[in-house]
Amino acid sequence: MQNPALRLLRAASLATVLLAVPALATYAQDAAPAAPDQNAVVATIGAHSITEADLTFAAEDMAQDLAQLPPDERRAFLVRILIDMKVMAEAAREAGMDKTETFAQRLDYLEERALRRAYFNEQIVASVTEEAARAEYDKFVAEYTPEDEVHARHILVEEEAKANELKAELDKGADFAKLAAENSIDPGAANGGDLGFFGKGMMVAPFEEAAFALENTGDISAPVQSQFGWHIIKLEEKRQSAPPTFEQVAGQIQQQLMMTTFNDKVTTLMDGLDITINDEALKAKFDEQEAAEAEAAIPAQ
Repeated sequence: MQNPALRLLRAASLATVLLAVPALATYAQDAAPAAPDQNAVVATIGAHSITEADLTFAAEDMAQDLAQLPPDERRAFLVRILIDMKVMAEAAREAGMDKTETFAQRLDYLEERALRRAYFNEQIVASVTEEAARAEYDKFVAEYTPEDEVHARHILVEEEAKANELKAELDKGADFAKLAAENSIDPGAANGGDLGFFGKGMMVAPFEEAAFALENTGDISAPVQSQFGWHIIKLEEKRQSAPPTFEQVAGQIQQQLMMTTFNDKVTTLMDGLDITINDEALKAKFDEQEAAEAEAAIPAQ
């Protein structure tokens, strides 16, 4: 099945989506500094100027490349790219390349791409406000069903005889964390075998069953076997899970809202329009993708 994320790629260039996503994550932080004057001149090359607006547009187009650079190197990188662009564009004009039919066709495409991006930012991204995101989060919390979680430690050894020996020491009052650090072959042994909190479905079945069967804080299980060896489990705490905070899921909520808004907008804009694709093989692939996206958009029952 087609990945539903393809709809986000259709929504706008990947650069635009990625640039928009971090905005929501900063809702709970201090207000961002004022945006620079887009008409401000950053550099000149001959008779041409490079403005803040040029940098903004270049950053949208090159978001994937910029992500690979340290933040303090990105503006200088963009300035270098724009200098190359200005110089080569002037050379192309002098060669008459701006008068060709191919250039006119490319210019039409670039104009429509820019308008598509502007519409996406102003009609879709702008509608995904903090208020809308928090309303969606409140719905999620209202429908959230708490689940049992346990906080446990364990000792993992290869042989049953060793597990029984350690269990006998524990029954006599030996310190669990100390025995785990000295004997367990699990990577968490140095931390006293501490596994933190976990819910059902996160551990292998025999271990999970034994851990959740423990009732009282401090209870220690009999040795239990899994494919990793023999475990002895100590219950530290039981609790009910809580929903993640708004800040933890803000980015996911924003993307979901953008996708929903995008789909609604495109459906409205396409209403009543006929689409004809002349190549039969291309039409079949197009229809296949449309059907896959439509199926992915249907909420699970």
